Amino acid sequence: MAEHDHHGQGQNGQAKRVSNSAIFGGCVVFVAGMVGMAYASVPLYRLFCQVTGYNGTTQRTEQYSSTVLNKTIEVSFDANISPALNWDFKPAKTVDPKIGETVQIEYTATNRSPYATTGTAVFNVTPMEAAVYFNKIQCFCFTEQTLQPGETVKMPVVFFVDPDMAKAEETKNIKTITLSYSFYPSQPGKPVAALPEGVKAADKRL
Repeated sequence: MAEHDHHGQGQNGQAKRVSNSAIFGGCVVFVAGMVGMAYASVPLYRLFCQVTGYNGTTQRTEQYSSTVLNKTIEVSFDANISPALNWDFKPAKTVDPKIGETVQIEYTATNRSPYATTGTAVFNVTPMEAAVYFNKIQCFCFTEQTLQPGETVKMPVVFFVDPDMAKAEETKNIKTITLSYSFYPSQPGKPVAALPEGVKAADKRL
């Protein structure tokens, strides 16, 4: 009887070891998956917003406006940085372009870390109703940005406000627009490369 009990205890101990190993292995896979999702989430979120216009996402275009109104609008700029990215990130000064006029402004970023780091920017416009009329021709947010240790770079944005904004009932009385960027760390080349081919093609068309 004692021998039987001892044998049973041995089996229980082995089962517990197997169970603990399975739990540990599951935790490792979960953590690895979460890390991968963290790197992929920024470009995926950016792509989702560009496709849907969600969360005040601006529009991307390769054409300039053919119409310039004799009416100005104030455009201010906001800059945010993830605590995980050791950069200084400063916005441009407020501008007052005519609606339809093409404007270039510059953000400034400095890498404060002792090694090269790469960041990805997400962006939005407030009020959100104005986002579909805010057209970016050139923007550092279209690609990842890698800064060397101590490097400071100017990051240009070329944009115009669509004249149709002055006609639409929900936007014709808007006097001020704010363009906001937030930088997050990323692995150079990996987040976008991890997207399916069809999604990457859609991103290029935006």
